Amino acid sequence: MCEADLRQAVLAKNDDLAARLRDDLARQGVTVVNLLSSPGSGKTELLGRVLARAVERGVPVAALTADLATENDAVRLARSGAPVQQLLTDGLCHLEAAQVRDRLTGWLPEDTRALFVENVGNLVCPASYDLGETLRIALMAVTEGEDKPLKYPTAFGSAHLVVITKTDLAEPAGFDEDAFRANVHRVNPGVEIVRSCARSGDGVDTLLEYVLAAPDAVLHQPPLAPGPHGHGHSHGPDAAHSHAHDAAHSHSPATAAAPRS
Repeated sequence: MCEADLRQAVLAKNDDLAARLRDDLARQGVTVVNLLSSPGSGKTELLGRVLARAVERGVPVAALTADLATENDAVRLARSGAPVQQLLTDGLCHLEAAQVRDRLTGWLPEDTRALFVENVGNLVCPASYDLGETLRIALMAVTEGEDKPLKYPTAFGSAHLVVITKTDLAEPAGFDEDAFRANVHRVNPGVEIVRSCARSGDGVDTLLEYVLAAPDAVLHQPPLAPGPHGHGHSHGPDAAHSHAHDAAHSHSPATAAAPRS
């Protein structure tokens, strides 16, 4: 078996497991959020603020955080008061559905409404692996460069939502937000883009509301998988993906379908 065939077999096995995991969690009323970003994007700090806000509001949420080594991020996120588990990949540059499934077994609280999965800091490998998520969110700090969506089209092209982080540094970093938004929409037309700043709390409520009010068309819809040239293609029929994508991006969190009770 050649390397390309082996990779496709690995991805197919992962996708099958992810689909079953997504169905199981959906039946339990859990929205799973896969957070993708480069190292240093600030997603751990922002996620901690989102978890703390959910706990403050009495919304049952939980988090899995992945790293190659150390449990530092789990310790940080646990300060929110939400249940948190650390996933160590032992050098692997991404998470896979089997790792998520195994860590959730016997741990995830029954009343959990949203599970946040903080993926390994990497915009390449993690973008290829469906974790059974219902929402995929790509984050980028203003210090990373406006052309990043063009450099990593699979990560940004497969996202249901894009989050700009560290916006308090936008002016000193010389961040061109209009150029960034244009580049995002080149690889993912119409996707919603949210500004955030963990330090000030800007965007925390918006992000939480988006997750809690996830459109029904997005729920149960797998994220895009990488195509042969690094661009996304849907796991399911093109028409089905197109419908889900249009529905996902035609609603803001305030007007999206009501969250599940």
